[in-house]
Amino acid sequence: MDDLIEALTILRKYSNLHYPIHCEHDTLYVVGVDPSEVSEEDTLRLDELGFLMDEYASCLYSYRFGSA
Repeated sequence: MDDLIEALTILRKYSNLHYPIHCEHDTLYVVGVDPSEVSEEDTLRLDELGFLMDEYASCLYSYRFGSA
């Protein structure tokens, strides 16, 4: 749980939408975050926490915190 909270705290710096996450097919998506705006340091930490960036869809996602 602590890893998820840390990841969301980092991501809050880049977006603070009312509905920033959703799960689909066992994947947790964080929307409203432009991956190109996330600092290199935060990108590395998010990767360690299990969040990957999808430049094409302009979102981040995690299989670790999905719905299953």
